[in-house]
This record gives sequence, structure tokens and C-alpha cells, in this order.
Amino acid sequence: MTVESTAARKPRRSAGTKSTAGKRTTASRPADSEPELVQLLTPEGKRVKNAEYDAYVDGITPEELRGLYRDMVLTRRFDAEATSLQRQGELGLWASLLGQEAAQIGSGRATREDDYVFPTYREHGVAWCRGVDPTNLLGMFRGVNNGGWDPNGNNFHLYTIVIGSQALHATGYAMGVAKDGADSAVIAYFGDGASSQGDVSEAFNFAAVYNAPVVFFCQNNQWAISESNEKQTRVPLYQRAQGFGFPGVRVDGNDVLASLAVTRWALERARRGEGPALIEAWTYRMGAHTTSDDPSRYRGDEERVAWEAKDPILRLRRYLEAANHADEGFFAELEAESEALGKRVREAVRAMPDPDHFAIFENVYADGHALVDEERAQFAAYQASFADAEGV
Repeated sequence: MTVESTAARKPRRSAGTKSTAGKRTTASRPADSEPELVQLLTPEGKRVKNAEYDAYVDGITPEELRGLYRDMVLTRRFDAEATSLQRQGELGLWASLLGQEAAQIGSGRATREDDYVFPTYREHGVAWCRGVDPTNLLGMFRGVNNGGWDPNGNNFHLYTIVIGSQALHATGYAMGVAKDGADSAVIAYFGDGASSQGDVSEAFNFAAVYNAPVVFFCQNNQWAISESNEKQTRVPLYQRAQGFGFPGVRVDGNDVLASLAVTRWALERARRGEGPALIEAWTYRMGAHTTSDDPSRYRGDEERVAWEAKDPILRLRRYLEAANHADEGFFAELEAESEALGKRVREAVRAMPDPDHFAIFENVYADGHALVDEERAQFAAYQASFADAEGV
């Protein structure tokens, strides 16, 4: 199956791109300005055909579809529990994935075990697909570990807080994979905000020049904290790929089936030595950027309500029910499993031991340093003051 490059295809232009280029935009955009994108399941749960990408999911079984639904439901439940834990003071911060489950589960399930994944800090669904224990993610946000998992154990790198830098890390790793002669691929996740970082453009250039087997997966959730797409870019993000010489595709990021198909296509061509690809998953951040953010200050409720109608989980459920691929027994059993997961996560977080307060001073310098020794002593005195106060 041959897939044309972006340069050879008619651009999937976002509705109104030309007419709005010089006009002032507002924080709330019309819900009916839908861009052209790859979609296999409509918001109503109807299966639609796509000549380019159907082949990548045509063999999917009802059991696999139920598995995708289970992944999304459990990921959302875990995410909701993490948000509650932060609100109750159990976590320092949390970056919710609410609304982005389909993009993450679809792309995550497209990866092979020997592929390597470079996430940002919101890819909880991808971590789930890679077999990372959810409680390890929470340990980092609780401040009791620096990641909590061995990246090489799951081929899933630690979360990256520096915006966009993981795109370069992924490209370098992919270049190494190519030199080793392996047939695996690398996938790097980032958001629409990170696409404005220089590191991402550098990664695109290196990946193209060296034909690296890397897939750049951009979750365009419409908002880079409080900055809307209109204030970030003049062209659809996926079109940037053609300037670097590799294909770009925009997919319905709330459609788990389309996300799975397009990512399989991109990873397979990377493994064949055909170089990088950019996937822009058109989705929406239903909640806050993080729990320290208040989205009501910069976007309107009507936009959120419009996107709620495109809910990725409800979309797949409608399809499963219409096709008789799942019954009420399945949904009831999954609900019970979901609640059990939430309970397990909460208990595990509260049982986490406090970290060694002095670990921060270790491994700063290979041979030690007088200033670090001084800072350690000052901190020890500070800690001791609390014990002295309690003894008064």
C-alpha cells in the first residue's frame, strides 16, 4: 500500500484558514469549524471507510475493540483519581489527560514491544499501554521518586518536563537504532505548545536528513496552557512536515480506531527505513493544563460542551453496542474493575514512604563539592530545628 507524501497531496486545510489569517481571534472559537482529518469512527459511533488507512485496522477483532475501550475507561479512571488525590493534598501537581484517551491509547497500542517511546508528562495512557504501573507515575508527582520505573524495562522513557526536548532525544535514539540495523521504531509525544519550541524543529530537521525511524506524535489539544492554536501557528501543524521533507497527517484524535491506524502506518514505514512522519492528533484538553491552572479564565464553556459531544469513550461504546460487540455484562464488569483500580491507586499513594530528604545532595558532583557540603549542613540544621521545636 503506497501512501503519498504531504507535498504530493492536497493539504488537509483547517476550515477558514485563508479567510481568518489577518483577523483578530477570540478565546472561544466556533464549534462548527471542523478541519479535514482522518476519521474512521464518527462521534455518533458510525464506522466510515478510508481508502488509505482501512487496511491497518480491517483485521481488528471484537475482543481487541473491547480491549481499546477498556484501556480508555481505566486510564480515565486512573486520571480522575490522580486529580482527586492532588486536590486533597496527596500530590504536588497533576497533568490530566481527560479527553485525550483515544489519541494515547490508539497510538500506544500501535507500538511494538521493541519500539521505544519518548513521552512528555501527560502520556498516562501511553504509559498504561507500555505496562508502566500507574502508581509509579504518581510517585513522581508526589515527590517520592524521580520517575519510578526503568525506562529500558518497558522501552518507555521517563517523563520529560522540559518542553519539546524529548523530540531531540527520540531523534538521536532513532538514529542509533538505524545504525544498529534494527527494524524497530521510535515515537516521540509532544503537544501543540511544544511544536513552537526550537528543539522540535531541530528534531524534524535531523530526523529528515538522517532518515531516522521516528514518528513525531503531536497531541493538538487546542491550548498551550492559555494560548489557543490561532496564537501559535498560521498553518495546520501537520503541514510543517512537508517543509522538512517527510509526510504529515492530521488524524481525529478522539477516534481511537483512526489513531491506531495512522500510527501503525507511520511506525511501519519507519521500520521499513522510509524515515520520519508527523502525526497531528486533533483532540481537546477537557480539563485544566495542570491542577494549578484555571481554564475558565481563557476559554468559554461552549467550546468545552461542543467537544464533550465528541467524547472518545462514548464514541467507541456506541460503536460496540451498535455492532453487538459488547453487552451490559461487559460494561458492568469494567465499571467494577475501574472502581477497584481507583481504590488500589489511592491506597498505594498514601502508603508511599517519604523520600530521603538528603538524597537531593547526592550525585551532584562526581567527587563532591565544598558548596554542596555546606548546603547539606545548612539543610540538616534546618531539619533539626523542627525536632528541637517539637521538644520544647
